Amino acid sequence: MITGLLDTGALPSLERFVQFTGQRHRVLADNIANLDTPYYKPKDLDTGSFQAELSRAIGERREQMNPLSGELELEETDQLQFGQDGILTKAEATNENIMFHDRNNRDLELIMKDLAENTLAHKTGVELLKNQFDMLKTAIRGTIG
Repeated sequence: MITGLLDTGALPSLERFVQFTGQRHRVLADNIANLDTPYYKPKDLDTGSFQAELSRAIGERREQMNPLSGELELEETDQLQFGQDGILTKAEATNENIMFHDRNNRDLELIMKDLAENTLAHKTGVELLKNQFDMLKTAIRGTIG
């Protein structure tokens, strides 16, 4: 019964979204930590491919007999492996910045912009998850307010 409650509605997609943004946050923080490391190449996760895969999985789920419940079937990519307990990531180097004399192609402004956007996305996902659980809690109690 609990499984039926936790794999319905938006919960599975929100869970994967929060997992992805959490993993991306680690990658971006690692870029900041290695800002002055010679030969370090900043890395990132491809948000576009994650969003496309999540959209595809949600679309497939909607086509099922009961579109609001069941597993969210995400296919693995070069960067992402989806397990039951989370997402394993393999960040790839981005080569879009200026190469410095120490062979590091850093761009602090770009990294901080990506970090701010990712933080906002993560907080939004967590807040939406919290709202979903609050609605479940209200339904279980059978009360409003």
